[in-house]
Amino acid sequence: MTSRPRLLVADDHRAMLDSLVGLLSGEFDVVATVSDGLSAVAKAALLEPDLLVLDIAMPGLNGIAAAARLKESGSTAKVVFVTNLHDREFVQESLALGEIGFVDKDRLVADLLPAIRNVLAGQSFVSPSVAR
Repeated sequence: MTSRPRLLVADDHRAMLDSLVGLLSGEFDVVATVSDGLSAVAKAALLEPDLLVLDIAMPGLNGIAAAARLKESGSTAKVVFVTNLHDREFVQESLALGEIGFVDKDRLVADLLPAIRNVLAGQSFVSPSVAR
């Protein structure tokens, strides 16, 4: 039996965090949830998840900075960003980190699971609404 990928989920809005966990828990092991970027870095360093689902706009440290900090420290966790921000600069900055997913929060139900599967398989994913 193969083990399920281990995920850490970070979002500063409780309702969104609960929605993300609800979407993910059937297929993945959600090993931690946090509400800010600094906590995401600390928990990821401790738990070494396979993948991080990070909101971009969080207090303390935004999701892109948190992912960059983890990568610099040697983390091999892959990353899927979730956001309502459609700024091209954020997309380009996040994709520069490597095999990354970038999911529009308005398309979570349609795009989150495919994004995670793609990123875990070594491919990038960008929601169509963001890619434009």
